[in-house]
Amino acid sequence: MRFSGLVLGALLLLPAVAQAQTVSYAEAAGQLAQHCGEDIMRHCRGVNLGNGAISQCLAANQAKLAPNCAANHESIRMMTEARAAAQQAVHRLCDRDRAEFCPGVQPGDGNIVSCLLEASKVVSQACEAGLTNAGYR
Repeated sequence: MRFSGLVLGALLLLPAVAQAQTVSYAEAAGQLAQHCGEDIMRHCRGVNLGNGAISQCLAANQAKLAPNCAANHESIRMMTEARAAAQQAVHRLCDRDRAEFCPGVQPGDGNIVSCLLEASKVVSQACEAGLTNAGYR
């Protein structure tokens, strides 16, 4: 009885676990500016914006950051990494759905993602979560 209760509890948590919180790079930049603007000006002045240089600069100066910036920088970094991982995983997660609901759709230019989004009422939960976490919704 206790075991079945644990299994039921775990199954109820699955949808929540499947939905990772992600953020686009534009949203991440806005949040970093909001929470870390002063620290960026103080510790990262002149650092090139591309290729994660600001994030690397903030990480290198972690001990000097204001507490609000330090806490938010880490969570923003985790969300952008989750978004990148979700974008890499979405094709694997949605492969069966693609074969079933999008036969004959030519890859490229977002055609498959567009088809899966149009079929969102019938795709699997895993594919649905993958599309959402990847930022395609």
